[in-house]
Amino acid sequence: MYNVNVYVTYKESVLDPQGQAVNEAISRLGFSGVSDVRVGKYFVMNIKATELEINRKVDDICDQLLANPNMEHYRYELEELGE
Repeated sequence: MYNVNVYVTYKESVLDPQGQAVNEAISRLGFSGVSDVRVGKYFVMNIKATELEINRKVDDICDQLLANPNMEHYRYELEELGE
């Protein structure tokens, strides 16, 4: 059994209006030195399979459902939970 953490964000070439709004709010609050804020999505799944099967399954889930491959990219982390 694995815990899978999936992070989906816009590609660097895609405008992130929500990230820009957060960046502007940070600046208005007086925080300096913060730039290029990106907003994304975070998913947590528990999957029972081998690590190889999980990698294939998570890639398919992300490509077909969680991320728009034209605008977003994803990465994920696996954490073995045991049986």
